[in-house]
Amino acid sequence: MNALWLILGIIGAGLIVLILNHDQGSILGMANDQFARALILGIWGSVIAAAIIPRSGDWRKAARNMALWIAIFLTLMGGYVYRYELQDIASRLSAGLVPGSPISSTALDGRHQVMLVRGDDNHFHAKALIDGKAVEFLVDTGASTIVLSYNDAMAAGFKNGNLIFSIPVATANGNTRAAPVTLSSLQIGAIKRARISALVAQQGNLETSLLGMNFLQTLAGFNFQGDRLILTD
Repeated sequence: MNALWLILGIIGAGLIVLILNHDQGSILGMANDQFARALILGIWGSVIAAAIIPRSGDWRKAARNMALWIAIFLTLMGGYVYRYELQDIASRLSAGLVPGSPISSTALDGRHQVMLVRGDDNHFHAKALIDGKAVEFLVDTGASTIVLSYNDAMAAGFKNGNLIFSIPVATANGNTRAAPVTLSSLQIGAIKRARISALVAQQGNLETSLLGMNFLQTLAGFNFQGDRLILTD
């Protein structure tokens, strides 16, 4: 234990020197940041040594402690090295459990990509943000424009008194009219668009908002791969 206290004393002295020398740029021929990293490693080494080195000659216990610390270190290192893969796995699990959850990634050319997984109803849904408010869309390549259901429009902050239902549209429930609006922002995963046109359906005429072609055509591409829809920014 005397050796451990000696090491801690040296580390403490090093910290004092680092504080007093912060304007000089180097210590013992080492840049300040390198010297600081060496001190941090020394602190960690001392903590681990204190946990491993036996106080009463029980080297079996020391071996077990060492094995435990090695396992912890390898687990943390592996989690850091494969952090992006782990994030992708978590996103895929989320998409499977919550249909419509966008899975964002970066393509080899640096473009943003968002993957959507086909839902149980055999359609692609997309959870999006309209001006920061959560809205779920049905991806509809047959719709020429984005169409919000009345309830989603109200939830997104539009006011009924400001809506003018002047645009004739055809829906599954028959012909009706819709109100033109402009969305300040529309975001699906890592893909975001500003000032994009949309329509608001009259109350009771549309159950699920539609993500139409005026959004899809702003993308670099979108393609269907089995039960996946890949949007590329």
